[in-house]
Amino acid sequence: MLDKFNTNAFLSFGLGFILMWLSEATEAHVNYTAKPRVVLPPNYVKEIRPPSKKGSPVIVDFSIFVVDINSINVEDMDFRVDMFIHQRWLESRLEIPDDIFEEGDDYVTLLPEVFENFWQPDPYFLNSKIAGYGSPYVASTSLLRNKGERDSKNFHLSKDLKIATLTHKFTSVTLYKNKTVRYAARMHAIIACQMEFQLYPMDIQVCPIYIESFSSNNQKVKLRWSDSGVTLNPELKLLQYNLGQPLELEESDGYMPEKVGNFSRLTVYFRFERQIGHHLIQTFAPSSLVVMLSWFSFWLGLDAIPGRVTLLVTCMLTLVTMFTGADIPPVAYVKALDLWMAGCMLSVFAALAEFVVVKVLDVQYQYQVNRIPKRISNMEKGQCATVASWEGGAVRSRKATQTPTTPGQTSLQGNGGPPKPARRQSLLSVAWTDTDTGVEKIMWREIDKVSRAVFPILFFVFVLLYWPILLMKSS
Repeated sequence: MLDKFNTNAFLSFGLGFILMWLSEATEAHVNYTAKPRVVLPPNYVKEIRPPSKKGSPVIVDFSIFVVDINSINVEDMDFRVDMFIHQRWLESRLEIPDDIFEEGDDYVTLLPEVFENFWQPDPYFLNSKIAGYGSPYVASTSLLRNKGERDSKNFHLSKDLKIATLTHKFTSVTLYKNKTVRYAARMHAIIACQMEFQLYPMDIQVCPIYIESFSSNNQKVKLRWSDSGVTLNPELKLLQYNLGQPLELEESDGYMPEKVGNFSRLTVYFRFERQIGHHLIQTFAPSSLVVMLSWFSFWLGLDAIPGRVTLLVTCMLTLVTMFTGADIPPVAYVKALDLWMAGCMLSVFAALAEFVVVKVLDVQYQYQVNRIPKRISNMEKGQCATVASWEGGAVRSRKATQTPTTPGQTSLQGNGGPPKPARRQSLLSVAWTDTDTGVEKIMWREIDKVSRAVFPILFFVFVLLYWPILLMKSS
């Protein structure tokens, strides 16, 4: 009985010892992963930047690979960009044993938990509205640096907005033998851009992205573009824009009054040139055809009043509908497309006003014709012709004589009276007789004939002035 008890006690003691040993081994493995004692010295402080020569700032090389640019929003004046961010800096305080590198490699990829213990630069997008990693968007209002703060917030669903610090656990960190740290992250951001639309739809938008250190001034951290700089995806295509290349890169130090200091800043300028083909097909060509269609009304006589009015009013309504339905940026100043719209609508409106004028002149002409006496007077020497003399819109019937006249005058004798000189023709006469051909000229018909040439000429002059000036300004 005693032997059996001793055997059970011995087995229990041995089993407990084995479990304790396994627990310590597992804890040691966890500690080894969470606390990289292999590369970080005991006195390493991640809040202190790496030492540099003679107090010079830490150089952080920056590069961007643009994957996609989309959603260029003219109403909110911003655009969305998907990109890979790469940063490099030298961390001379690291202690790197050779056994952590695979054979033939001079680098090793670290876990995100390990990178949390490193000193990290803190660049951010100065003009970003929203920025984030992966699929969620996180807006820029506050800065959360350490892992505890990030984990305390729901990164995907939280309404607490924050600046994208370009350092997140869903990233890649590479450590090289020469103690260079390379940080890479896939990001997307909505970048604000102050757009100008005076030349719309041939406008060119220059949209910068400003990258700046948040808390370290230019005496501590200096950002600079790497040799690769900013690279565009060769398959990148924009819907309504051409992306001007090469991109303009800039390095500067900007004074930030809210942070009271000069901070290192990187700038890349994206040049978006709007494609005119869509607007040529959807706006300029149809509106030009509508204006030309309105000229057909000059060949329609006043006996086709319903057709003439319908044609002109339809042209006017078509232009109004065309321009109100166009995708025009809602800005307060005048755009190039507004000038084109005004020119087309003014041309059609002038044609409609011309119809009103000729109709009024025709009514006056018919009124004057109806006042001519119906009776024909018989004179002593036979039937004598009567002529109609239009003087200031009045019609008078007189007997013509053979008295010689001077040009511009007609000698008339009524009822045997003395010859009276004819009054000079008034400028407001609605009809007159051509002295060369003797053909009666009616004012409204002459206006229609002149309009057939004047309206196209004026519109073509407008076109010849509009396009060269617009092309010159846009270039």
